[in-house]
Amino acid sequence: MDRIKVAIFLKGYPRLSETFIAQEIANLQKAGLELELVSLRHPTDSKRHPVHEEITAPVSYLPEYVHHEWKRCILGWWRARKLPGYAKARTIWLKDLVRDRTRNRVRRFVQSLVAAAELPDDIGWLYGHFIHTPGSVTRYTAILRELPFSISAHAKDIWTSPDWELKEKLADARWTVTCTKGGADHLSSLAPNGGSGNGNGNGGKVKLVYHGLDLNRFPRPEQKVSNRDGTGDKNPVRFLSVGRAVEKKGLDTLLQALADLPTDLHWRWTHIAGGPLLGALKQQASDLGLTDRLSFLGSQAQSRVLQAYRESDIFVLPCRIAADGDRDGLPNVIVEAQSQCLPVLSTPISGIPELIENGVNGVLVEPNSPQQLASALIDMSADPTRRSQMGNLGADKVHESFNAANEINLLLELLRDGERSE
Repeated sequence: MDRIKVAIFLKGYPRLSETFIAQEIANLQKAGLELELVSLRHPTDSKRHPVHEEITAPVSYLPEYVHHEWKRCILGWWRARKLPGYAKARTIWLKDLVRDRTRNRVRRFVQSLVAAAELPDDIGWLYGHFIHTPGSVTRYTAILRELPFSISAHAKDIWTSPDWELKEKLADARWTVTCTKGGADHLSSLAPNGGSGNGNGNGGKVKLVYHGLDLNRFPRPEQKVSNRDGTGDKNPVRFLSVGRAVEKKGLDTLLQALADLPTDLHWRWTHIAGGPLLGALKQQASDLGLTDRLSFLGSQAQSRVLQAYRESDIFVLPCRIAADGDRDGLPNVIVEAQSQCLPVLSTPISGIPELIENGVNGVLVEPNSPQQLASALIDMSADPTRRSQMGNLGADKVHESFNAANEINLLLELLRDGERSE
């Protein structure tokens, strides 16, 4: 049969913080899949990564707020109500609405009505990134159009969604992929009959597929040598963090740890990314008297991030579980840092230990512990040789186990299995 055309539902596109999604889309496109991108929100980032320029699939934007595009929403409903799956989709949505009486739940269904009405007739498969809001719009749209669908789940969407919603989406989806073993185990416990697959199309409905890196974009440095040990004020040891300023990143813990470092240790810390807590972090840094040693660069293009990895000595991201249960899976920036022979200092949260082996290619400390974090920073700063060994072993592991060229083949096989079953 002819290859099916896939519509990929995204929360927002393009997004600087979601390079792993853009990379996946680019690789699917390179593999010959015909794609249509459907975004629930318009972009808010002023910059773009090079990978976004390579993606040529058409992008459509659903009504972000119903009252802003009410005529389009009414037309979408008028057309969607004639679709064969309308009655079933409406019944499922009303059942969801009883358990989740929010405006967002209403918006999800309205967006799905517009998507179902406007998507090209030749779309044969729907694929949603994130199992929460995009997963809902994907599911409702698939039911309306009587099409198969699948979901890619990540981190926050897994751990902050209610079990009833996860169970029902997992049951309806042909398959769901996720990027950490911890996430796969949790979803598998909620999926019909349990059991997770290994990404090869066998086993249960939940498959473990790591994002991996496009190693052409993140080539291993020819040589990474740094003798910085914090003893010289003219050449301080360089710490780097890349990650949105949100609770789960633990950046406030890091600032406290930096304040606890001995006065005779010379260091600089650079942070790359935006985020809602950025202002609070800058104020905390000022209160701690750290401002003259810090650089908050905000969101940056991928080329600048790559440069920062190569200029730094230690990558630090003390992840934690947030108060609402939100947590990282395996932050893609940790994989990126390791690809550049940069040792990582982090915590054993979620999928991080699936890449970072404590004392081998990095160091793991308990979350919310500025004392442990400061101690590890002191030890790693003082031993450039050990840092170099850990960084090289980390790059080896990324090349062996986190190569996107290998991981994309697993995803392609799942989509091709879908083609054969249609």
